[in-house]
Amino acid sequence: MTTTEATRPHIQSAAPITITVPLGERAYDVLIGDGLIAEAGALIAARLGKRRTLIVTDESVAALHLSALQAGLKAGGLASTSHVVPAGESSKSIGHLTATVDAILDAELERGDIVVALGGGVVGDLAGFAAAITRRGMPFVQVPTTLLAQVDSSVGGKTGINTRHGKNLVGAFHQPALVLSDIATLSTLPDRHRRAGYAETVKAGLLGDRAFFERLEAQGAAALTDGLVEAIARAVEMKAEIVVEDERETGRRALLNLGHTFAHAVERCAGYDDRVVHGEAVGLGCALAFRFSVALGHCPAEDAERVARHLQAVGLPTTFADIPVPLNAEDVAGAMSQDKKVKDGVVRFVLVNGIGDAFVADGVPPARLISFLKSEGLPSS
Repeated sequence: MTTTEATRPHIQSAAPITITVPLGERAYDVLIGDGLIAEAGALIAARLGKRRTLIVTDESVAALHLSALQAGLKAGGLASTSHVVPAGESSKSIGHLTATVDAILDAELERGDIVVALGGGVVGDLAGFAAAITRRGMPFVQVPTTLLAQVDSSVGGKTGINTRHGKNLVGAFHQPALVLSDIATLSTLPDRHRRAGYAETVKAGLLGDRAFFERLEAQGAAALTDGLVEAIARAVEMKAEIVVEDERETGRRALLNLGHTFAHAVERCAGYDDRVVHGEAVGLGCALAFRFSVALGHCPAEDAERVARHLQAVGLPTTFADIPVPLNAEDVAGAMSQDKKVKDGVVRFVLVNGIGDAFVADGVPPARLISFLKSEGLPSS
């Protein structure tokens, strides 16, 4: 199926920037602008009515933005309660999922009431999954407060939790009813997490828009600040178009996983701790995917070198030596075998023919992967 002009996501000219994800009855808007949290109640009520809400957030974000969102909801006539989880990847667990579902039910929210995810990708994935399974499906609104969540995880409807077997292996496709990306929240984002979010931003250019990558490349480290709103919009627009074409990742949507097979394996081997955060793992994973593509004869070496130089320029890791996690080739390859993208026991990689030209590859021989990981400096177990 190809995306037609009638269903293509579009950016409206008025501020805030609005990108519509046209999924029929489940269509929703992604708003990108300054001060949206203060207007959250009016913006939600205009689309979903004046319903009760439960805000799911984490301890770090709550200290910065919870009171502002509560005030914004109240100003629009929406009553709210809140549920706060610990900050970090550990909150994407079955225990915190159960606690979040209980919080929704304890608040006596009805099926038409709204779960609001205030935070980064962890909170969005957790709250979205809780909304998907409580009362057989409730609407939820994403209010992403990190760059990574604004450009990637808040859009597309992937929700879920981690298990000891791997990342995001338990979850559901459940599209948000609205996404409010308030760029003012990025002013409170630590530099490390801004860089991590940038990995998902530049990924859009690497997988399918060479001109976008080249614009970011020309900016160098300034890409983290100059023109960031427009970069967020382009990354979201591109993801939305792919989601419309392939909502449940049976085909083209898999391209959005560029760098993620390597990234998720690294995160699993690191125990999902803060030695390496998701965006850092994605930056490393993109560099590895390009070099693996070179090793397999698909990609010009100069393209892989350009990608690595740009990622290095913005402070992202590009080699295993850049992360403080001791790894070996067999453990990383084994972690990949538990990736949710494995099909018929075969690890699926997103590889590239060059910058802006990604494709899905099956059947990469395990021995070839091990050889590549060793060439990247990983020892044997």
